[in-house]
Amino acid sequence: MSQGGEDPGHNTAVNGRFRSRGQKRAGVYTSSEQEDQMDLASDDDICDEPPPKRILDSYKRRRQSVCAERYDPDADDEDDDKKVVHPKSDLQRNRLAQAVANILLFKSLDPEQMQEVLDAMFERKVIPDEHVIDQGDDGDNFYVIDSGTYNIFVKIDGADKHVGSYDNTGSFGELALMYNTPRAATIVATSDGILWALDRQTFRRILLKNAYKKRKMFENLLDNVPMLKTLEQYERMKVADALMTQIFEDGEVIIRQGDSADCMYFVEDGVVRIAMKNKDDPDKELEVTRCKQGDYFGELALVTNNPRAASAYAVGKTKVARLDVHAFERLLGPCKELMKRNIELYEEQIHEIFGSKLQLQDSQ
Repeated sequence: MSQGGEDPGHNTAVNGRFRSRGQKRAGVYTSSEQEDQMDLASDDDICDEPPPKRILDSYKRRRQSVCAERYDPDADDEDDDKKVVHPKSDLQRNRLAQAVANILLFKSLDPEQMQEVLDAMFERKVIPDEHVIDQGDDGDNFYVIDSGTYNIFVKIDGADKHVGSYDNTGSFGELALMYNTPRAATIVATSDGILWALDRQTFRRILLKNAYKKRKMFENLLDNVPMLKTLEQYERMKVADALMTQIFEDGEVIIRQGDSADCMYFVEDGVVRIAMKNKDDPDKELEVTRCKQGDYFGELALVTNNPRAASAYAVGKTKVARLDVHAFERLLGPCKELMKRNIELYEEQIHEIFGSKLQLQDSQ
C-alpha cells in the first residue's frame, strides 16, 4: 500500500458516503507511543487544498459546536438514567469481554460501570483500506480492536506519514472525546476486521463523569480518616486517584491471616469483620473488631513487613477501596509513624480478647 493508502484518482465509500481519497485527512490520537509524533500535526495542514466555502463554513460550525463544548460534571445531571444498550449474542459478548480486558481506561471502572460500557458498545466491521477515523474530524466514538490490522497515519508537512500499526489488539480515539479536540491521526484498516465502538455521550458520561464522581467520593472518604489528617489536601487527592474499588459478597475473604501483604483497604460501603486465630487453638477464630464506612484495615502488615496478622471478611455486600503497596509507600510515608503507634492499640485489643499479648511489630 502506498503511503497513507492515497490514490488521488480513486473514490472510496466509507460509512455509506463517497469521498475522494486524494482529499482524505489523516489522523486521530491513538496510543501514547505515537503522541510525540502526532503533536507535530497541526490544524493548518489538515487539507492540501482549501475546500469550497460552503463546506468550510459547515465544517467550522460543526467544529465550534464540539470543540467549544466544555464538560462540567457538576452541571451534568441529565441522562444519568438514560443507558444505551446494544443487544449482543453470547459469542459477541465473550469476544467483547476479551477485547476490553487489558484496556487501561476501563481499569478504574467498578463492575456496574463496566457492565454499562459493555452494554453500550456496538460492533463495527471494516474492510481493507477503510478509514476508521480521519485527522481533523470531530470525535464521535472510542474504538477497541477485536480483530484486524490497522495503520496509523499523521499528516506532517503536507504528507501522510506512517507512524505505527495495530495488530489485532489495542484501542484508539479517546483523546478527541476526552479533550474536545479534533482527531489527531488517521486509522486505516489493512485487513478485514471487527471493532467495538463506544459513542461519545456514553464515553463521557461513564468514563469522565463517573471518574470525577469517584474521585470526589474517595476524597470525602479520605477526609474522614483521622490518620490522613497529617496529609496536605493535594496529597490526599493523590491517594484518592490511586484507589481501586473492589466488591465482596457476604462472608467472602478480603485478606487471610498468614498471607503476604500487597495492599491495604478503606471501607467505602458495608461492614468488614476482622478475626484472628487463637495461637493456642488454631482451629478457633475470634472476632477482633469490625470496620465500617471510612475505616481502614490491612495497613499493619505493610508497616511491619510481616504476614497478615488477621483475616478480614465481608459482612453483607461490601465495597472497599484498595491501595496497593507501591502507592502506599509512595503516598503514605508521612502516616507511617502514626500507623506504628496504632500497633500498640491493636496489641492491647488482642490481649483483651485472647488473654495474652501478641507481638505484632518486628523484633529487630
